[in-house]
Amino acid sequence: MDLKKYESKRDFTQTSEPSGTRGKKHESQSRFVVQKHDASHLHYDFRLEIDGVLRSWAVPKGIPLEPGVKRLAVKTEDHPSDYINFEGTIPEGHYGAGTVEIWDSGTFKLIDYNMKKLEFYLNGRKLSGIYILINTGDNNWLIFKK
Repeated sequence: MDLKKYESKRDFTQTSEPSGTRGKKHESQSRFVVQKHDASHLHYDFRLEIDGVLRSWAVPKGIPLEPGVKRLAVKTEDHPSDYINFEGTIPEGHYGAGTVEIWDSGTFKLIDYNMKKLEFYLNGRKLSGIYILINTGDNNWLIFKK
């Protein structure tokens, strides 16, 4: 997991996004955040803190609240752990231009983790329970509540 792709898309003299560095390594319980991102298209950025970075997916229709509802989650570049608290406006003309606000946050516990599937228990203000992310090819994943 590398932050070079994240850094290459941003000009930190022009945006208030954190340049950040790799945070602490994975523990049994880590943090997560869902950021509502009103960019060119409204979507939700789902981020899990794993191995010192925020593994990230863009979820166009939002994280499902009910079991069995499946939603597309498109894998995006890893973000620095500092991004977990980011809220603000990314200026026009910059990657991800638009408003970012925290929609939910909390902790999670990994149940199963490999390159094709992540199963985890979320404990947030709005989201709680077991969720699964399954890779369906390339950067496309499905997220659903078990």
